[in-house]
Amino acid sequence: MESILQIENLWIFLTRNFTKIEGRMSLAILLVIGLGIFLGFFIQTLIGFAGALIALPILLLVLGLKDAIAYISIFYFFSSVYLIAQEWRHIDRKIILKLTGATIIGVGLGIWVLAYGKPLFLKKALGVFILLYVSYTMYAKDKVFKQPKLTFIFGLAGGFFSGLFSTGGPLYVIIVKNSSLTMKSFRATMFGVLGLITAIRIPTLYSAGILNIEQVKYAMYIMPFFVLAVYLGKKAYAKINELVLKNIVLALLSISGIMLVFN
Repeated sequence: MESILQIENLWIFLTRNFTKIEGRMSLAILLVIGLGIFLGFFIQTLIGFAGALIALPILLLVLGLKDAIAYISIFYFFSSVYLIAQEWRHIDRKIILKLTGATIIGVGLGIWVLAYGKPLFLKKALGVFILLYVSYTMYAKDKVFKQPKLTFIFGLAGGFFSGLFSTGGPLYVIIVKNSSLTMKSFRATMFGVLGLITAIRIPTLYSAGILNIEQVKYAMYIMPFFVLAVYLGKKAYAKINELVLKNIVLALLSISGIMLVFN
């Protein structure tokens, strides 16, 4: 009942404010963006990462790559502030410090490629990346990389894909798994990593002219989708079978990756 009321309030919010945005961004486009943000951060709340992998292909249906990255980054900021505030005590800050240098370099390189690269090539590259991630998830099982020297390489690659597509989370998962952490500490540390990426990415995107105030204003119209995603994600996490969830996510990711590569 409470969820139904929240959905009704979401619709009322959008319809009341439609007259303010009509002529600049259609309601249909706004709803597609809202759907992408909802699904992405619903998954993000359930499994701790992969939100952008779900959201980005949907946003690319109505937005250019740069605008899509900007909107996802805005909501990653809100997500990071909320989750880090809740999980601060459980974050392994030593891992965050080890990743800081590589992440700064990687995010900078990724955003530079985003600003000056070719959108068609980048979309196909995103599709390949998603399919590679699905393959890794299906076949790697519980295997992790034990070489400490790979921390910088994976941190650099994770930062690059985070700057380019906001999708470096899976690479950071590999790094964080190498530490003997409890599940609570693992999830909290992943939230800390995403917070680090966001702290670097937001000002860099703004400096590169990819993120602007107008996008932040539109993001406020989409905010109810984000709030509802976090709320329902937390509720669903306690009830859904994790194996079923994992298979659904992998299926959705596979479809998204194939569409991006061949469309």
